[in-house]
Amino acid sequence: MMMRRCKLYYSPIQYLLPILLVVTVVELLTSCGCSNDSSSLEVDVDAPGTIISRFQGYLTINTAYPNPNYLEAANFIISQAKSVSLDFQTIEFVNGKHLVLLKWPGKKPYLPSILLNSHTDVVPVEPHKWSHPPFDAHLDPSTGNIYARGSQDMKCVGMQYLEAIRKLKASGFQPIRNVYLSFVPDEEIGGHDGAEKFADSDVFSKMNVGIVLDEGLPSPDENYRMFYAERTSCSLIIKAFGAPGHGAKLYDNSAMENLFKSIESIRRFRDSQFDLVKAGLRAEGEVTSINMVFLKAGTPSPSGFAMNLQPSEAQAGFDIRIPPTADPESLERRIAEEWAPSSRNMTFQLVRSKKKSEYPNLTAFDSSNPWWMLLQEAVRSENGEVGKPEIFPPATDARYFRERGLPAIGFSPMSKTPNLLHDHDEFLNQNEYMKGINIYKSIIKAYASFDEYPRDDVSRAEL
Repeated sequence: MMMRRCKLYYSPIQYLLPILLVVTVVELLTSCGCSNDSSSLEVDVDAPGTIISRFQGYLTINTAYPNPNYLEAANFIISQAKSVSLDFQTIEFVNGKHLVLLKWPGKKPYLPSILLNSHTDVVPVEPHKWSHPPFDAHLDPSTGNIYARGSQDMKCVGMQYLEAIRKLKASGFQPIRNVYLSFVPDEEIGGHDGAEKFADSDVFSKMNVGIVLDEGLPSPDENYRMFYAERTSCSLIIKAFGAPGHGAKLYDNSAMENLFKSIESIRRFRDSQFDLVKAGLRAEGEVTSINMVFLKAGTPSPSGFAMNLQPSEAQAGFDIRIPPTADPESLERRIAEEWAPSSRNMTFQLVRSKKKSEYPNLTAFDSSNPWWMLLQEAVRSENGEVGKPEIFPPATDARYFRERGLPAIGFSPMSKTPNLLHDHDEFLNQNEYMKGINIYKSIIKAYASFDEYPRDDVSRAEL
């Protein structure tokens, strides 16, 4: 592990524009004979336009794969930390993958701390399929929508943490507990060089974390969504074998025929799970999803594939997500007996993303968990409402903290917003972003004011 202080490097356009703007305003005021009082020229850091500009500044940093600009993102975050007088450090568990850790010291540092986690990386884009360049952070004046990759997933949350703390500090609030903010890399490719190494580190152990907040999902209605668990991600590769034959020949048990039988069986299972969601009987996170992500077969030829030859091998890959309430052993039996039986000359490889943990990977969402109750109350204090507790359909970094016995809640304050994570034209409305800042202000204040000793290890494990 390497711990480094980052040198600050700034993109000329991104960071000089505000300076040039101020200079221009000064010249205009001077030329029109306006007041020479320097205080009238100060930029209002709490003005809505300034807050939105800071958000846009973060969004314009391209942290998409395969070449995320982690250094520029780290420099930007550190510049924001300095502006609100937060302690900061950068950590590189893997060279070039910067994790930024900020700290707001509390008056009782012996109490378990609060960790506000977010990731700096974003998924790749297809720019020609966007209405606006995905890293321009275009603000549509007619709708107030800010179009950018990361506007929902999840640069919004990272900046909302910072803006909420800026407001709390301006009000004179002093936290009782230590408040940490982590900006981690690599979440979109599994988090193994980011949150996973962070959660395993001595740095994390010394932080004495008591509660973790991480990302949630947008809500199409007025209710904010809260997540207490997530599905386990699995990769399934099925291989089918059979005798090769002429393309015109009809015979049984070819590799393609065997694979298609499996695909049809998997399709029926998928439909049965999806029907539960469409009927409103289950939420998306409560069912097992399976989707085919690749299909590979055929004998290559100079012109592409040999069209008169049935191949001796074929394979297909599937993404599977299993809710924590499901029995993974029953799924493995289904794969071995129905989807890839050896009696049909088939093999399979099932790889799980989650390692076994001595703690349950569920965070309590009732009165036994004060953090859950405090978050709900904080949202309601800002005239918001929360929906029923949910299981997060995909995977997030929160699992690495739950695996260590910590309560972790997924929450992103986006109501009346379409879910556009990983989609073209991802956007967040500026008014929704501003509302989210006030909600996090209430949450952080409630958490940082919670003056109670940790419960014993057994009770903590139940969280």
